[in-house]
Amino acid sequence: MSKVAIVMGSISDMPIMQQAIDIVKGFDIEVEVDIVSAHRTPEKLVEFSKNAHLRGISVIIAGAGGAAHLPGMVASMSPLPVIGVPVKSSNSIDGWDSVLSILQMPGGVPVATVALNGGKNAGILAAQIIGSHNNEILNKIVAYKESLKEAVLKAAKNLEY
Repeated sequence: MSKVAIVMGSISDMPIMQQAIDIVKGFDIEVEVDIVSAHRTPEKLVEFSKNAHLRGISVIIAGAGGAAHLPGMVASMSPLPVIGVPVKSSNSIDGWDSVLSILQMPGGVPVATVALNGGKNAGILAAQIIGSHNNEILNKIVAYKESLKEAVLKAAKNLEY
C-alpha cells in the first residue's frame, strides 16, 4: 500500500497542511505526518529524507513558509517525488519568498510546487501520482473529478439572475 508523508517546517503550518492531510486520507491513502524543520532540526531532516522510501512512502508533501528550504532540501536527498507547499507565514513577504524558494530549484532537484497555501492541491497531486500506478486510487480520482464537474453544473443550473 502506498503512503504519503506530509511534513512541515513548523506547527504554524498545520492549518494549510491539514488540507493536504484531509484530501489524502479522503482517497484512503495512508498518511504519515511530522514536523521537520530544515533550519532547527537538520539531522532529523537528513534522516527523514534519506529513509522515507525505505518506510514505504511513495510521495512526500513538504510545506514551509518564509525562506521555505524544507521541500528543496528533502528533494535533494530523497529519490521520491516531492510536492512543495509554500505557506504564507508571519515572517513572510506576502508569501512570495516561500513560493520562489520552492519553485526556483536548480536543475536536477525538482520540486512540484503548488499555489501559495495550496495544501488541498498538494494532496490531490499526491493522490494522482499514486493513482498513476494504483487503479483503486485512480478510480477515486476519476470520481472526485466527476464530483467537481457535477458541482459546477449544479451551481450553473441553480444560477438566478
